[in-house]
Amino acid sequence: MDMGRILLVILAVIAALFLVGPLLGFAFGVLKWVLIIGGVAVAVMLASKWFSRA
Repeated sequence: MDMGRILLVILAVIAALFLVGPLLGFAFGVLKWVLIIGGVAVAVMLASKWFSRA
């Protein structure tokens, strides 16, 4: 491989990381909120069961 092609590959990898980074961050952010909302929903369900039984 000549030097130009190696540099082009490196630039392509860096560009891909720059594009994928925010997408991964967004995906993890959404996943975090889904887990938080799911946890709150489960807690509310358990609390309502416990209060209706008490």
